[in-house]
Amino acid sequence: VLFFMIWRVNMKSAYEVECRAKEGKHINTIKEDLEALVDKRLHWTLLTLPILGIVIFTILPLVFMICMAFTSYSKVGDHLTIFHWVGLKNFSTVLGMGNSIGKTFWSVLGWTLIWAVLATFLNYILGMILAIVINRKTTRIKGFWRFCFMLSAAIPQFVSLLLRTMLKDNGLINNLLVQAGLISSPLPFLTNATWARATVVIINLWVGIPFTMMQVTGILQNIPGELYEAARVDGAGPVTIFFKITLPLLIKPLTPLMIASFAFNFNNFVLIQLLT
Repeated sequence: VLFFMIWRVNMKSAYEVECRAKEGKHINTIKEDLEALVDKRLHWTLLTLPILGIVIFTILPLVFMICMAFTSYSKVGDHLTIFHWVGLKNFSTVLGMGNSIGKTFWSVLGWTLIWAVLATFLNYILGMILAIVINRKTTRIKGFWRFCFMLSAAIPQFVSLLLRTMLKDNGLINNLLVQAGLISSPLPFLTNATWARATVVIINLWVGIPFTMMQVTGILQNIPGELYEAARVDGAGPVTIFFKITLPLLIKPLTPLMIASFAFNFNNFVLIQLLT
């Protein structure tokens, strides 16, 4: 592929030189071509290293892993050999429901999708509500409330997630609930699969809502106040104003952030690993 790309560039360059020669135009010397790399073709110079980095550290590993998907380990004599071609056998094993690997894969994939959707949309819905409430004209000491919520985001996530000690059977939360008479036995926050899944979603809200609140706050402060005043004059209520003015103006700038957040949460292994 690299050879083909270089060949294509050479052929295109040769064709342009031939056309310029026929038209009697000036043809650059090697020195002029090199000087153009820091002037007219500066983008070529600046993009060379990033493109090489992407090819070496992103594309090649992807190609390597895709090739590995069609192979398996095999033993030749006393040696373990990789890249023993097995075709689609690995895919039938992983995607099939008739074996433990397939059942585990679909179960984990289903929970991962549910986790990514909940972790993304709950963060944005609740963060949006929080930002709107704080941004109201009737809300006092706005800076103080923002500071309180951003404090949880300012603390390193690794430190925040160490609160798993509070969620153990003999942890602070269970002890407080038992002493208050709300429960008779400790709640299995981290030992039961369903409870653990609910726990990681809730803890993710604690970590993620402040970031969403600040993103939405920045957008809200750029919405002209005249729009809201005109809507109130026309008799629109808070709900109508939200769905007709605020939400449409928030959705467009938030959509790329939500897509990036969904991709991040889909791969967010650290939070679940540190908690459970």
